[in-house]
Amino acid sequence: MSRLSLHRRLAFYGAAAILLALAAAAMGLTWLFGTHVERRAIAEMEVQLEQVLSGLTIAGGRLTADKLPMDPRYSRPYGGRYWQVQKGGETLRSRSLWDETLSIDGESAPSGDVRIYRQRGPGGTPVLGIERTVRLPATLRGGEAKLTVAMDASELTEARKAFALDLAPSLVLLAALLIGAQLAQQVYGLRPLKQIGRRVSDLRTGRASRMGADWPDEMRPLTNEIDALIEERAADIERARFRAGDLAHGLKTPLQALLGEANRLSEKGDEAAASAIESVADSMLTHVNRELARTRMAARQSGTQARANLAEVAGRVVAVVKRTPDGARLEWTVEAADDLVAVIDPADLAEAIGALAENAARYAEKAVRISARRAKSKLTIRVCDDGPGIPDEDLMRVLERGRRLDEGSVGEGLGLAIATDIAEAARGRLTLEPGKEGLCAVLELTAAGT
Repeated sequence: MSRLSLHRRLAFYGAAAILLALAAAAMGLTWLFGTHVERRAIAEMEVQLEQVLSGLTIAGGRLTADKLPMDPRYSRPYGGRYWQVQKGGETLRSRSLWDETLSIDGESAPSGDVRIYRQRGPGGTPVLGIERTVRLPATLRGGEAKLTVAMDASELTEARKAFALDLAPSLVLLAALLIGAQLAQQVYGLRPLKQIGRRVSDLRTGRASRMGADWPDEMRPLTNEIDALIEERAADIERARFRAGDLAHGLKTPLQALLGEANRLSEKGDEAAASAIESVADSMLTHVNRELARTRMAARQSGTQARANLAEVAGRVVAVVKRTPDGARLEWTVEAADDLVAVIDPADLAEAIGALAENAARYAEKAVRISARRAKSKLTIRVCDDGPGIPDEDLMRVLERGRRLDEGSVGEGLGLAIATDIAEAARGRLTLEPGKEGLCAVLELTAAGT
């Protein structure tokens, strides 16, 4: 399909249609004008034929014309108006014919009828004329006479041309007005298309949850289908949540049983075996949690977008991390305005901030600070510790899944990778940068209401 915009396409075809319609109208009006002028000319010639007929008389034993039409063009040679009377071998004609006659092709009309004809006249010019055969009274010596009145047809052609020239400026102005009105109508009529684009963008960024019903009738099938698709995706999310819960429940019992066996081994004094089993079980639990998080995020990506208040989520995460051995020994600070809202599911945000906070607590010496600020359409969350930090050349490498610079620490090295996946699923990103002391994890998300 052509990539020509709808606006340009409608403007082009609309202007072409207007111009074609006005051109057809111009030809039609010119034809109607010519037909009207021709009818008027024929009516005028019929009156003049009657004048010629009423002016016939007998003088000196010959048929003559006493009273003639008053139009001076009948008296001027080749003046464009002609009359002629033929009876037997006699021919009377107007002075304008000079020494020529009107020779009419074809059969004459029945007596009393008027025949209209077009042919060549004096000097080879085209003429429009009427012919009538009449029966003369006894005072005019009886018999039939053929009366003809004609005019130069080029006058009608010139009249049509003059009319067309007078009509052209008006049609040009009308075309300009119609095209302008069409363009204005397009701007107003196509406005819903721009609005639907903005609404879809709002759906993508989380500023809206549905297309709604406030659309023109022609666009409602599209918006209704979009809303139906969103509803289906929302149902898919719910099903994904249920499947994730079922999976977690199914794995929980075997892992608890395995940890119970580890405890019994520990009670029997087999600390090495118990520690190995606990390590494997913890590793399995970590990977299961990660896969559940990925399943949940993948489902959310194709559905409606939730919103999370940064201050509330960060406060809950800190309250939990403070209860851990690493978190209990540190001073925690949360700096986030109450009105900062991100386009992300609250559970996902809590998981991302929790992974970053746990990582910071593991390496901090005295304090961890969580701050958030908004810059236009972006929200930036910084989790900074006062630990030893990371060399600049290792900042990107540490974000790789399972990568740990401290191989002696516990864990699977998945915390930063999980936070990265959550950020990317929410159309954000996670970066690391050196802080004044230690390391800062910077989480960028889309601000709600932008």
